[in-house]
Parts: sequence; structure tokens; C-alpha cells
Amino acid sequence: MKIAPARRRLIARALTAALAAGALSGCGAPEAATSTGAPVDTSAKASGAATANKPGKGGGDPKLQTTLAEPAPEGALALTVETLAEGLVNPWSIAFLPDGSLLVSEREGRLRVIRDGALVAAPVAGVPDVVAWNQGGLFDILPHPDFASNHILYLSYAHGTNEANATRIARAEFDGAALVNLTPIYDAAPTKDTGHHFGARLAWGGDGKLYATIGEGSKYKERAQDMTSSFGSVVRLNEDGSIPADNPTFGNGERPELFTKGHRNGQGLAFDAARGVLWEHEHGARGGDEINIIEAGKNYGWPLATYGVDYSGARVTPFTEVEGTQQPFKYWTPSIAPSGLAVYRGALFPADWDGDLLVGAMAGLALHRVDLDGMTVAGEERYLIGERIRDVRVGPDGAIYATTEDRGGAAVGKVLRITPAQ
Repeated sequence: MKIAPARRRLIARALTAALAAGALSGCGAPEAATSTGAPVDTSAKASGAATANKPGKGGGDPKLQTTLAEPAPEGALALTVETLAEGLVNPWSIAFLPDGSLLVSEREGRLRVIRDGALVAAPVAGVPDVVAWNQGGLFDILPHPDFASNHILYLSYAHGTNEANATRIARAEFDGAALVNLTPIYDAAPTKDTGHHFGARLAWGGDGKLYATIGEGSKYKERAQDMTSSFGSVVRLNEDGSIPADNPTFGNGERPELFTKGHRNGQGLAFDAARGVLWEHEHGARGGDEINIIEAGKNYGWPLATYGVDYSGARVTPFTEVEGTQQPFKYWTPSIAPSGLAVYRGALFPADWDGDLLVGAMAGLALHRVDLDGMTVAGEERYLIGERIRDVRVGPDGAIYATTEDRGGAAVGKVLRITPAQ
């Protein structure tokens, strides 16, 4: 798939207009923050959902950037919440292994095992050095589809130094206690000198390819529209890190790993096998968090178009829509700072949960259930209100698993197993 020159010219004009308006102001605050600035309209409610997976048009409605939706209601289903592990530091990701054990990454650089219902005291050996700075550290864990026979795990992490770092993906064999034969297979490029917006969520697509989110480094947001940079993208790789021959093309000088561009900081990625959809969600700044349907060769608009404003209250751009870019499937204004994404499939929860999206929230402090009727958002509700959810997964047993954390890095993080109350 090749991006038409006319479309590239439209996007370039929009970027030029945003720069001329002073829209690309600095934005280094982590996740979501409250601040004073541009007036916020509370007289109307933001819909929170744009036209699903449709291209943007003229310029949209800038009033939507400061129109705040009411919080989703508290969930109606009573839950049983079991703590599987606690005392963790920023547990970033969990993964299930065929023997019933769980792996948990701690952002400061430890990989832990929960085996036979208990946290193994000794961390996994052989974990690579990480840049544990600001939002950087050890991120996602993803078993190979044939893990039962080859024992291969994939890791994403911040690699390098404070002055020159990047999201790295590596793979290794796991022998039950240590990682061996660790091999880096991909580095985002170029390096950056910020500790923000690494992306780093991993997922296998239905095509057997490895997909990963790459953040735009926060202060380098304009590189989300630079096709010679991996910033602000979803990349697509073969399992060994090589580039698939059928990746889309984005123009002269493009990076060949690019699958989509125009993202801010993707913190959720999940393949929905029943629908054949790769879902992604990402942080906005002060509003404009998004859920997107990832499609080859598409541009998702950041920072040309957004449903939020900068942390300072200044406008990032006057546009909510730009021709040649995609609209979000759903957005949140104000931000919930989504993190972790799963599609519920299982028999433990009521039938009307089947196919719904589960989204952790680090600013809204809750677990969100986005109720889908086919491919339409039918509703939304919140569970575990007050918990800062970093990751959410659906286990092989049909239970929902989530990690909680303290934003400041206190050793109070937990791994939770969630089931309907009996």
C-alpha cells in the first residue's frame, strides 16, 4: 500500500498551519495532569466517540477539545477481587504461560514470576539493563505463539542513556528462572533525550506478525508526522525483527517498519481475533485519549488533529479533524490516561461482556468496560474505582487480571484476579 502524493500534501499543509499557529508547544508532563489555561466548557457533554474508523474532513469542531464528558457510571456487576501478588514497583505488564504461571514486569527493571498462586521471591535473572528514568524502564512481556515448544519471550524496554534512548524490543528464551540468549531485534529511531512517551506495547496480529507501539517522545510530537522517524507509530515486524515484505509505504525516505503513523503514546494494543481487528489506545494530553482501529498505511492525525489541548491549556492544534487522517473509534475528554487493553472473551462473565473492551485508567483511576454492540459503542462503566490500573488482561481461565501501581513508584503495586461475585 502506498500513500498517495495528494494525501501527503494535504497532511503537510495541515502541519504547516499548525506550526504557524504556534500549536506545537512543549508537552513533557507524564500521563494526564490538571492545570489552568484555556476556558473549559462544562455546559455541554462531549460525546466521547467520533465516527468509527472514518477519515477526518475539514477541520472539525475545536470546541470539542474543551468540552468535558461526565465520568462513566460505576459498574453494575458485583466483583470478587483476589490479590495474587503485592509489594511490586510499577508492575507494567503481565503474561500467561502454558504451565499456569504468570510473568510480571516491574518498570524499574525486574521480571517476576507468580507460580502456584504465590510470588517467587527471586526475580528472573538475565533481564537486560534498562533506562529506568521518568516513564522509562522495563515494559511489555509477550510470549511467542509457540512458547510451549520454543520458550521464547519478547520484551520491550527503554534502552540507552538519559541523553540518547529509544524503545528496544528483544527476545530471549525463558528456562523458568532466567532469560538466556537475549537478542535485541528492533530499536526505535532516532534516539531521543527525553524520558517520556516510549509506547512499547506489544501484540501478535492475526497474520503472525509482531506489532508494537512507539511513542513520539513528548517534546518531539511533530515527528509523529515524519515518515523517516519511527516516533508516533505502530510498527510491524517478523518474529525475528526483520521487515515484512508487504508492509505499507509512506513516501521517500520512510522507515520500512512503519505500519501506521500519527500516534502520540500508544499504551494499549490488542488483537481481536473474532472481529479481525487490531485495537490500539493512546494518551492525549489534557483530553483527547483515543481508541483506534489499526489499519495498514493509515495516519491517525497527531499532532495535526486532537480532541484535547496541551497540559498548559494552550491549543496543540485548532483541528479535531484533518483530511487524510483517521478519526478515533472513541475518545475521552477529559483524559483518563488509558493503560492496558484487552478484549473480553470467556465464559466467567455475563454473555453481554463478550467482545467488550477493557481499559485501565491511570488518571481516572478505574478499570473501564467499553460496551460494544458489534462495532458500536453502546455504553461504558467503571470498576475498581480509585485504583491506578497499569495493565489489564484476560486469562486463559476467563478471569480478568489487572496490575495496580503508585504513580510515585512506591512498592505497593498489586496483581489482581477479578471474577464476578458468586
